[in-house]
Amino acid sequence: MNAHLRKTISLLPIALAAALAACGGGDKSVKPVANGDYNDYRDAGATGGGGVLVNPSKANKQQEAGDTLGVNAYLWRGALDTLSFMPLASVDPFGGVIITDWYSPPTATDERFKATAYILGRQLRADGVKVTIFRQVREAGQWNDAPVNPATATDIENKVLAAARELRASQAASR
Repeated sequence: MNAHLRKTISLLPIALAAALAACGGGDKSVKPVANGDYNDYRDAGATGGGGVLVNPSKANKQQEAGDTLGVNAYLWRGALDTLSFMPLASVDPFGGVIITDWYSPPTATDERFKATAYILGRQLRADGVKVTIFRQVREAGQWNDAPVNPATATDIENKVLAAARELRASQAASR
């Protein structure tokens, strides 16, 4: 396993714990989801350029407590839509973290990918999303870490940004 991957994996639980601790009380834990079952965490009517994401089933409770998310709703939904072809392992809509499970493309069963997306703020900005891609190949029946083309994560980030801009434009047009 390369040093960067080991460092990323070792820091992930710390980052998730810090994000969850910063959220305060209530049921705001990382929620495992079934493949593609993320509709509760999609944009519930984001307003303006930044918007906030609210779980519709908890919207009234959160609004009474003044509790909203600190991530951009368009980037969040764009990331979910972009990564929806991969099975989701967990989502944290309050901390802005999406973690997929391993995905093998139908045409390459000896290769698999995993992604982690971080929504980094409330503004719809190019630096508001960070995607990390992990790749493994099967050799002699065992999965081994393999290098990822550096452009892959950038390409996915650009698709998330494009989807977020399209969502914002379609919402503005419908007003």
